[in-house]
Amino acid sequence: MDITIYTDGGSRGNPGHAAIGYLVFENDTLLYKHATYIGIASNNVAEYTALIRALISVKSHNSVLSSITCYADSELMVKQLKGEYKVKHPDIRPLYNHIKQLEMELGLVPRYVHVVREKNKQADALVNQALDAQEKE
Repeated sequence: MDITIYTDGGSRGNPGHAAIGYLVFENDTLLYKHATYIGIASNNVAEYTALIRALISVKSHNSVLSSITCYADSELMVKQLKGEYKVKHPDIRPLYNHIKQLEMELGLVPRYVHVVREKNKQADALVNQALDAQEKE
């Protein structure tokens, strides 16, 4: 099974009220779509949290995976996961380690791809929906 994931996380204020959104596709079929408010967090924590939750949903699908491609508009996260940048921030290190653990459990390392926000509109919209809903409460 070839999986494609689009993730986004954001916070209004940094740190501030934060939310995540992700979409998981098998080929062109949408398997999972999720958005949720995660409390007060930084943009980077939200980005990592979105990817973690997406990978957990893929893991729970219990299918044989041949590839996973993860698209995110966080260049920092993508470069850190590819090993191009070191993870220095103490809030990010455990999230990074969680993703590396999930990679081992999934039995493969996803291909991480940075995309501009315009190419990640659906995940971005999910984040904004969750933040807007939180503001109304």
